[in-house]
Amino acid sequence: MCLLSFAIDSHPHYRLVLAANRDEFFARPAAPACFWNDAPQILAGRDLEAGGTWLGVSASGRLAALTNYFGVNEHASGKPSRGTLVADFLKGDLSPEDYFKYLQRTGDRYNGFGLVFGDSTGLNYYTNRGPSVYGISIGVHGLSNHLLDTHWPKVVNIKAGLLRIIANTDIINPKDLFNLLSDRTRYPDYVLPDTGAGIDLERSLSSIFVTRDEFGTRCSTVILIDRDNRLTFLERSFNAQGGTTGTVEFYLDL
Repeated sequence: MCLLSFAIDSHPHYRLVLAANRDEFFARPAAPACFWNDAPQILAGRDLEAGGTWLGVSASGRLAALTNYFGVNEHASGKPSRGTLVADFLKGDLSPEDYFKYLQRTGDRYNGFGLVFGDSTGLNYYTNRGPSVYGISIGVHGLSNHLLDTHWPKVVNIKAGLLRIIANTDIINPKDLFNLLSDRTRYPDYVLPDTGAGIDLERSLSSIFVTRDEFGTRCSTVILIDRDNRLTFLERSFNAQGGTTGTVEFYLDL
């Protein structure tokens, strides 16, 4: 499971506020966010197994974030890594519109995914498992391992938390967003989705911050882009016990 929530043009000082958790098996190797040696315009964490990423920005102002679509038949072998979709957009020169068209032609090659991507002109959403959106509307949105703004409890609650922060804060303190991302509350069975994984797994994955023995929230990321196109990129990494193992900070003028 992964989770992100973002606010588009919903705060007087920020054109984008984004908070995201990456959930993954702890045995899968990954590097914290940095500028990539082989693509120095990309600032992102890196999946060291397949070479892609789950969330990143470029020095030219591109942004992309990926979640996998969760389901019992969503792990077909022999498919290309979905993390390349983020990296390809960040380092490529296709416009968001042309990349959207590219995904329409090629998206079925991959296991299920949802991709939020764009630049200063706006954000877009593409999924190969349901309706896609070119030009996401102004407001607060959320994406976990289903469709954009699906009413899973964790999606509903992170959106509500982000809305409270942007409504009540003049200058956003990233700590408030990290606190939102750290919520380990599990929800009652009657509100949980039925993805076919079984109730025990649904319970353990229902929280905003996931903790399981071999799988859980590996990192939390906060991105702020203000009205002067100054970007703040903060990331915290965690171990299997949920303890912080590192923090990185980057500040860019786009």
